[in-house]
Amino acid sequence: MIEPHAPAPPGAPPWTGPARLPVRPGTGRFLVLVCVFVCAACGLVYELELVAFASYLIGDSVTQASVVLSVMVFAMGIGSLAAKRLRWHAAAGFGAIEIALALVGGCSAMALYAVFAWTGGWGGLWADGPRCLLVAFSLAIGLLIGAEVPLLMELIQRIRRQDAGGAVADLFAADYVGALVGGLAFPFLLLPFLGQLTGALVTGTVNVVAGGALVLGLFRRDLTRRARWTLLVVGVTVLAVLASAAALAGDFERAARRAVYGADVRVALQTDVQEIVLTGGADGRPLDLFLDGRLRVGGHDERRYHEALVHPALTGPHARVLILGGGDGLAAREVLRHRDVRRVDVVELDAGLLRLARRDPGLSALNGHAYGDPRVRAATADALTWLRAAPPASYDVVVADLPDPGITASAKLYSQEFYGLVRRVLAPRGRLVVHAGTVSTRPRAFWTVEATLRAAGFATAPYRVLGRDTGFAAGPDRSAGAGGSRAPHEWGFLLAAPGRIPPPLALDPGGPRPRTLTQGELTADGRAAARTRIPGLPPSTLVHPRY
Repeated sequence: MIEPHAPAPPGAPPWTGPARLPVRPGTGRFLVLVCVFVCAACGLVYELELVAFASYLIGDSVTQASVVLSVMVFAMGIGSLAAKRLRWHAAAGFGAIEIALALVGGCSAMALYAVFAWTGGWGGLWADGPRCLLVAFSLAIGLLIGAEVPLLMELIQRIRRQDAGGAVADLFAADYVGALVGGLAFPFLLLPFLGQLTGALVTGTVNVVAGGALVLGLFRRDLTRRARWTLLVVGVTVLAVLASAAALAGDFERAARRAVYGADVRVALQTDVQEIVLTGGADGRPLDLFLDGRLRVGGHDERRYHEALVHPALTGPHARVLILGGGDGLAAREVLRHRDVRRVDVVELDAGLLRLARRDPGLSALNGHAYGDPRVRAATADALTWLRAAPPASYDVVVADLPDPGITASAKLYSQEFYGLVRRVLAPRGRLVVHAGTVSTRPRAFWTVEATLRAAGFATAPYRVLGRDTGFAAGPDRSAGAGGSRAPHEWGFLLAAPGRIPPPLALDPGGPRPRTLTQGELTADGRAAARTRIPGLPPSTLVHPRY
């Protein structure tokens, strides 16, 4: 129902009455709804950008998403209440809010990355500072987004007074459709083609242009001359800041990457799955492989880790071997040292990592050109999905070279259902080896993996191996840089076999001799791990992850 515009309350400014528009009222309402659509898309991009950055840089994506989104939704409610004080100056207030939102949201990614790069990561002395900055950005962006809708409601009602239900329906319809477009644009357009830094800056530019066009174009007669010039000058200044930041984003990213990974960055690649960075690996320099900021290959400990992962599992039948993860080819290198292996299947989620393992001179040399061996076949797939279609009893050994269970995204790969699928593809005398994080620093997670294996019908033999060099991140901790990894100097493993009898923790006397691991060390490492046992832990499942 359309009603005549109510008169302005006593003492209210003259621009609280019907808006004096340069276009017809119907066209004006349409333009306001278009602005609602654009602002909603930009707002959701800011939210997703904060969630993505928090997940990449801090880890534990569920926790970070929960923190960011809950803080932003709370702040949106506070922002909506605060906007009531601006309703008599809706046009000027909305213009100022869009300028502030464009600056804060557009620069948030660069600011977070700068703090991560130049304060030594998210640990140590700065453990709380960057997280506080993340919450501060979530709070500020949420406050500004929350103030948008009440002011836009005031503006659209000033064009033509409408019943509250109809106005809310129109406004929220444009808002939700804009959120859909922003939510799809972030992963499919902005992230792959522009990256997080430039994508956020472009979003801020769109935000300030849309808000400025609405206020200075459609509602310019509601503004004083001073207000118009103030909004114009500040808006142009913010555009200049965003444009300058976008022009310098490449240099900034390279400098930040050097601060994080050291000066010897040779390859930096953002795939559909993760960020891959290679340092060294040429002219005799040691190769470091970082996956999403974690140092996964580094120093002499790389060989010690993979020997400890692979060789105990290959004591017994091992003609057919399945490697889950391990796209870098280093576990396959150790498997191929056993000459009686007939077939090695590698299932890796990231096709980009497989390409690097084949083609990069440093990484392919380190893995012994494993993918050039005719016995090796690689598949790009999610490990759990791939196992569901694999034929039963088709492998003698399964090597689970997967991310740590403390990383939320990989929790399903340490579930009872996952190990049930692994048991199905194992031959009757088959064995499974699992990298299960660290024993000393995260014993509960380690023994939860063990309890989950037992719930899936496996008997287990735990062991842990100490690193000798700089260590690399077998756990969820972020690297503090190429020269100072915060990674634990220890890795925990579980050797498992179907049934009730644990497999022997031994090296194959007739097989290749590991270079960094002896039978005596392996036996002692098994006893050391067993002493940390935590009994009575429940298994982890898909619907109830416990890591």
